[in-house]
Amino acid sequence: MPQQQWKYRKIVASNSSIEWTEATWNPVTGCAKISPGCKHCYAERMAKRLKAMGQPNYANGFRLTLQEKALELPLSWKKPRVIFVNSMSDLFHKNVPVEFILRVFDVMRRANWHQYQILTKRADRLEQLDAVIPWQPHIWMGVSVESEDYRSRIDHLRRTHAHIKFLSLEPLLGPLGPLDLAGIHWAIAGGESGPGARPMNVEWVTDIRDQCLRAKVPFFFKQWGGTNKKRAGRMLEGRFWDEMPLIRPEAAAAS
Repeated sequence: MPQQQWKYRKIVASNSSIEWTEATWNPVTGCAKISPGCKHCYAERMAKRLKAMGQPNYANGFRLTLQEKALELPLSWKKPRVIFVNSMSDLFHKNVPVEFILRVFDVMRRANWHQYQILTKRADRLEQLDAVIPWQPHIWMGVSVESEDYRSRIDHLRRTHAHIKFLSLEPLLGPLGPLDLAGIHWAIAGGESGPGARPMNVEWVTDIRDQCLRAKVPFFFKQWGGTNKKRAGRMLEGRFWDEMPLIRPEAAAAS
């Protein structure tokens, strides 16, 4: 989709604490660590806490679980929302059956008054399944890249037919170097937060920001992170960076 079909807007989270979305939907919970960015996984900490509290959806803790009862939840939300899909898991985990993945996409197709954001570290499986996925303009697909060792995930994403392709460059653990942003519509960057948070260098962030500016890719700076992310804030060089892609009305109607 041509870059000029996009413009920027600011989003304010409603029932989600994640700065770049409004709601979360978890038809799958639980995951497994596959790269250094997973070391201090917030979802794992939260799943263990919810299990201890007796929350029935987390009876298995952080073990991968298909949540059948949650599958059609977006259909009951009548007000349009920006929805982060599987904040507590990875839809493309090897143990999520293809049939179930396609059921998730079917719900997104039917509840098409929302915009959906899917994020994965399993970019190779994402590309493998691309041909059977019924992509729609209101479904955004992203990959996580925490260091230059995992930039290949961007290439897997680029080769898919997702209409919106975005990068979550967090927790940023090192400089990423030159990024090929061709075909990429959005980039998020941020530092790690919580217990044991690893530090992030300001130059790593400004380099990503500057590359996005040159490529005219919307840039969103999520947070500096640290053990107290609220105190550290999310201002970069004197301003907030809250750019996001937005489909023009005529493009949204095509879905």
